[in-house]
Amino acid sequence: MNNIPKEPTDSTKEVIKRTGIMRLIFTCKHSFNGLKWMCKNEAAFQQELLLFLPLTLYALLADISLIQSSMLIIALLFVLFAELVNTAIEVVVDRIGLEYHSLSGLAKDISSAFVLISMVIASITWIAVLGS
Repeated sequence: MNNIPKEPTDSTKEVIKRTGIMRLIFTCKHSFNGLKWMCKNEAAFQQELLLFLPLTLYALLADISLIQSSMLIIALLFVLFAELVNTAIEVVVDRIGLEYHSLSGLAKDISSAFVLISMVIASITWIAVLGS
């Protein structure tokens, strides 16, 4: 007889509430896991990251003030942030059920609109800073 315990399923895992420095360590670990998953699995995030890296380098090297560089980078980070929120909403909706429901579609459309608006904000910011 094999005495190796089975890996608990998602429904049997216990949620542990951590405090203090351990909470911070595990929060960083989970955040890194989320970013790693996005980089590996989410095509839109990968594309936005491919834009983020050279544009951030440009913002840092351009002959503009530190505040202007910061505004450009923050605008790019906001697009990545919006994509994270969009994907989180899509994952939760898909977790509830993969069958079509108008409210599920609406939730995904609204979160997609959030990404679009973040891109418009980033574009306006870049045009305003570099055009001045």
